[in-house]
Amino acid sequence: MSIKILIVDDDPDIRDVLKLTLSEENYEILEAGDGEEALKVIHDNQPDLILLDYKIPKIDGREVCRRIKNDLLLRHLPIIMVTGKGDISDKVDGIDAGADDYVVKPFEPKELLARIRMILRHTERDLEANPLTRLPGNVSILKELSKRIENKSLFAVCYIDLDKFKSYNDKYGFEHGDEVIRETARLLIRSTREHGNHDDFVGHIGGDDFVIVTTPDKTDSLCQKVILDFENLVPSFYNEKDAKNGYITGKDRQGQEQKIPLLSVSIGIVTNEYRKVTHVAQIGEIGAELKSYAKSLERSNYVKDRRIEDR
Repeated sequence: MSIKILIVDDDPDIRDVLKLTLSEENYEILEAGDGEEALKVIHDNQPDLILLDYKIPKIDGREVCRRIKNDLLLRHLPIIMVTGKGDISDKVDGIDAGADDYVVKPFEPKELLARIRMILRHTERDLEANPLTRLPGNVSILKELSKRIENKSLFAVCYIDLDKFKSYNDKYGFEHGDEVIRETARLLIRSTREHGNHDDFVGHIGGDDFVIVTTPDKTDSLCQKVILDFENLVPSFYNEKDAKNGYITGKDRQGQEQKIPLLSVSIGIVTNEYRKVTHVAQIGEIGAELKSYAKSLERSNYVKDRRIEDR
């Protein structure tokens, strides 16, 4: 898969020079002439790196950079700020806004290519994340759970799964399915920020499976918020007819037509509040059991593990 680089500059001549320079490495080039267009391209195309001019119309480079770095789904996206010769304050402001590096116009093509290669290497090495959502993946999730067990602190692990997602994908296609996954990730991050602790963890196991690691006292308000926001968001994923009906039609394994409810969310919550948890596999086993039970209930639900064991 080719590496996508977004060039953001209001000067088409500069964009042409940059395209010519980058063509040596066979990068896929995306373009934007102002800050608003840049944010739209980023949202729609998920580039691998951004060459961002500091002085661009509508939304300046510093603000574009700040918004990207404040979005948990985009913050790992590397940004090289392009500034004018001698504009020291622009360099400083760009770095303060979260830029990973900067180059000064007029730039030396070989130096620019070397900087891009270096940043892409660092990003690949540092980013153990799901490529679709940019949330931490399984390695990071295992580390987080192991750390909580070792610290012997109270924790709650919320396993989150979307119901009827395969049927949705079958009807609406993978692109729409990917957008559902991304919007779910954003929703989980927002809910955790509003109702969790500052050091809570949100991870993406894969597919339509997510995890939030928090504390037992936060689980009710957090899961209720996730469910409320998800149920409000669901109709926007469907066409008007399906959203109004409250179902889509599909075929079961025997080829019979059936009505399939709209997407919902099931959450199984594992805590060490009432039982001793000594290894990560134990959390996964209990979580799978609880999530399976939550999926058997109507619409979106969450289920907590309240079984008490001798310690």
